[in-house]
Amino acid sequence: MPVLVMAQGSMTRIPTRSGVTTAVFWAPAQAATQTVVLFPGGGGGFGQVVDGWPSSNNFLVRSGRGFLAQGMNVAIFGRASDLPVEGYQSGDRITAPHMEDVSAVLAWIRARSNAPVWLIGTSMGTISATASAIHFQDQVAGLVLTSSIVNVRRPGAVPAQDLAKVRVPTLVVHHRHDACAICYPTDVPLIMNGLTQAPVRQLKWVEGGSEPSGNPCEALHYHGFIGVEASTVDLMAKWIRQPTGD
Repeated sequence: MPVLVMAQGSMTRIPTRSGVTTAVFWAPAQAATQTVVLFPGGGGGFGQVVDGWPSSNNFLVRSGRGFLAQGMNVAIFGRASDLPVEGYQSGDRITAPHMEDVSAVLAWIRARSNAPVWLIGTSMGTISATASAIHFQDQVAGLVLTSSIVNVRRPGAVPAQDLAKVRVPTLVVHHRHDACAICYPTDVPLIMNGLTQAPVRQLKWVEGGSEPSGNPCEALHYHGFIGVEASTVDLMAKWIRQPTGD
């Protein structure tokens, strides 16, 4: 059930590799039942923190308060300090240095809460979330993928990763009208076909929303669940609390 919260948190930089720090926004919930680690798309940033919340338009960032209202800690994974201005590219998100950064952030979170950790990615962030679920499945409770990168010609695309090594409950959420050329809905079943060892897996389609605008691969289009953010977060939170299969 949703709870009343002050939707505020703070940004910190965590040492993750020698000479490298990674930005993390942390908003703890009182008596949290889960922790969600959000991996934004694009270059991986979450913008400046304004009035207690990051200012990025990214779907997961702008909707993150919804998870907090569901009684879940929210950690938003940001950029590593050694990245160029454009941030994470798709191939960067499956590298050993990126996994080192994720490992350090997960350890930092565990030191602050013993709530089960769920990894949630959107767009390019699904590459990071999937790779992390493969590498750290003994440390996470489950995986949620939204607006997944499914074009296998893109380095790190979700269907191109070794999905048979994902052994945690996995939810895939996609808008039926996602028009991003590397996220076409017709390719989403490739993810489900690869999740042969996930104990529970389900694909949830989202429809409707506001009139999209701008680049079809950006946050204010169907790719970013424009106009249906709250209901999409609600369905994810409900599934996290009680995973069900197809």
